[in-house]
Amino acid sequence: MHRYQAGEEDRRAMLEAIGCASTDDLFVSIPPEVRCGALDLPLARSEEEVRREFWAYAVANSAPECFASFLGAGVYRHITPAVADSLLQRGEFFTAYTPYQPEVSQGTLQAIFEFQTFVCQLTELDVANASLYDGATAVVEAVLMASRIHPKRRRVVVAGALHPDWRAVLGTYCEPMGVAISEIGWGRDGRVDVAELGRTVADDVCAVVVQSPNFLGVVEDLPVLEGVISSSGALGIHAVAEATSLGLLAPGGRFGFDVVCGEMQAFGIPAAFGGPLLGFFAAKQAHVRQMPGRLVGETVDSSGRRGYVLTLSTREQHIRRAKATSNICTNHGLMALAATIVLSLLGRKGVCDVALASHATAEYLKTGLRARLAFPDSPTYDEFLVIHDDPNGLLARLKAEGILGGVSTAAFDGSWPRGFLVAATERNTREECDRLLDALRRLG
Repeated sequence: MHRYQAGEEDRRAMLEAIGCASTDDLFVSIPPEVRCGALDLPLARSEEEVRREFWAYAVANSAPECFASFLGAGVYRHITPAVADSLLQRGEFFTAYTPYQPEVSQGTLQAIFEFQTFVCQLTELDVANASLYDGATAVVEAVLMASRIHPKRRRVVVAGALHPDWRAVLGTYCEPMGVAISEIGWGRDGRVDVAELGRTVADDVCAVVVQSPNFLGVVEDLPVLEGVISSSGALGIHAVAEATSLGLLAPGGRFGFDVVCGEMQAFGIPAAFGGPLLGFFAAKQAHVRQMPGRLVGETVDSSGRRGYVLTLSTREQHIRRAKATSNICTNHGLMALAATIVLSLLGRKGVCDVALASHATAEYLKTGLRARLAFPDSPTYDEFLVIHDDPNGLLARLKAEGILGGVSTAAFDGSWPRGFLVAATERNTREECDRLLDALRRLG
């Protein structure tokens, strides 16, 4: 009893010290509708009972082999060679963690170095890191870097067709820092309104974020956009949600963008239930000292033998927190290794082949759906928007026929055109595409 009272006294003292009346005040930044509240947990069970219950869940989750999926909107299904998972699950990789002692982590460091090399090749930029959870945090880190480079510029311009989840995460970080976010809309072609961009970008803007292909599936005119961005002195950030597009479309690095970042889940990481994911981040050499996370470099030791080292590691775990360039990044080594293995197996030609096959599959579907397309004359990669008054109802009817027809725009906040996003990759067969087209003709 005495210990319990002392605990309560300690809690009251701590709350008073930080100016809170109760522990509830610690969570006021979390909207009430997403708080868990009191959890109604079941009684404790034996190990065998728990195992049986999870097996029942596993059986319920099994989908028929004939299920055709055209889901995308940030997470994409691509073919992963069987050897990739076999290599990924080797004990020396599967149990490895952040290399705090680089001299005994040469294998892990080499894998990270190879990942960085692939990212530089895909983005056509000078330097890459390997320390980001997903595309959303990659965009956040790019904007935070821009605010460090231009500390007196307190505004960032964001294309309205940036993935809404990424936009929401960016807002979460920018608001407490006093960085204002200005959004620019898209024109009739689904692309950034260049005239509006020119009017919006000024000398108080530290960065402009443009996603291509954007959330609507449309490929942006990056050279034109970069010309407008660079004239203001702001950093140009090219965000990529579908990394395989870099096998076909020229990256922002070729056109002068300062940063190319985004999501690399498409290389070797299954869609699963929407994760885990893998962020990537590449920038110009001029910005290397302001980049977040860790960078692995290649060198030689005193005997001339090749070795790998942590060239830059500006996290709060390694230096004083006030000087850290990032407090949210991670090595995320296993996911980076998965992408590295797949990219190694594919090679330059293989990546291009995946991109061409995915694009061709999507174009086949677009031909059959042209009258329904939101932007029929705009260039797309492997995803596009189909207009429909009741997307949720239509997608439910498609699901009843064994087809996951796409992702409804009604699932996201914002004034998106009413309809659903259809993603087609090299995993979708011609038969699956025909099933979708036939079902849409019948179901309206």
